[in-house]
Amino acid sequence: MSFDAMLPVIFMVLLGIAMLVYVALDGYDLGVGMLMPFASNTEKDTLVASIGPFWDANETWLVLGVGLLLIAFPRAQGVILGALYLPVAVMLLGLILRGVAFDFRVKAHDDHRAIWNVVFAAGSVIASMAQGWMLGKYVTGLQDSWATDLFAALISLALPGAYILLGSTWLILKTEGALQLRAIDWARRAWPLFIAGFCLISIVTPIASTTVRDRWFALPEFFALVPIPLMSALALAAIRGLLNSHRIQGKLCWAPFVLMLLVLLLGFFGLAYSIFPFIVVDQITIWQAASSAATLKIILAGAAFAIPAIGAYTVLAYRVFRGKATELSYA
Repeated sequence: MSFDAMLPVIFMVLLGIAMLVYVALDGYDLGVGMLMPFASNTEKDTLVASIGPFWDANETWLVLGVGLLLIAFPRAQGVILGALYLPVAVMLLGLILRGVAFDFRVKAHDDHRAIWNVVFAAGSVIASMAQGWMLGKYVTGLQDSWATDLFAALISLALPGAYILLGSTWLILKTEGALQLRAIDWARRAWPLFIAGFCLISIVTPIASTTVRDRWFALPEFFALVPIPLMSALALAAIRGLLNSHRIQGKLCWAPFVLMLLVLLLGFFGLAYSIFPFIVVDQITIWQAASSAATLKIILAGAAFAIPAIGAYTVLAYRVFRGKATELSYA
């Protein structure tokens, strides 16, 4: 395959990486936001402090992904965002509510801060459910029917559960003492809900999408794909085992979060295999949707600078603010 023919593949990989990093990083802070109603007032401040230095950087990956879709695959961008304009608007509303609440709770009086805490949690729920709906519609090829709507509704309920478990494991990593014990309890409660959603989606997805069914149950490819669900199951079982161990209150506090990231990575590989080479499932391939080779080469030169810069900024933020979250204070 020539370099020109490989360019759409390269950009599909970059787009996939951007969206995977976004889901992994913004997923945990959306999860933390959804846990706000279950925390005391003092704990709410620590929850916000645990994500405060990172959440803006996390959302940068969403902007990058949408930008790559827009300029590298303009035909697909029109189809995808045209079909999903309403859930996209709802997601943006949720993210805006989160941003406004995050800043306003800083200056609010004590009797008003509770309102902004509710807004922050509500924005997290709205954004998470909207993302789940979009994922469900995307997997089923953006088809408009009661069956695809039901499937999208199922994903919109399951994805917040995944984010809550991810957010709980983040808090296990970033907190200590009584709040860390609360985070462990939240993770224990979220784990069976996530497993139920995970298993149900694994069963329903091949039914909802013939493309996914044909990819996963064809022989001999089926045997090569077995390690993906097997490793996911082992990682989830390991998380449950760790949640019952006192060791995650100490040196292994990072392990549940890393294992959840592994589950997301395996899910991403499974989804990528299921839909490639389509960028709009069953409708448009990456080569049909891509910009011209000359345009992609220019974009690639810009991406070679922008993506490492965003990556370096993200790594720097996590390095500078590593360690346990400290008490929230404002100058």
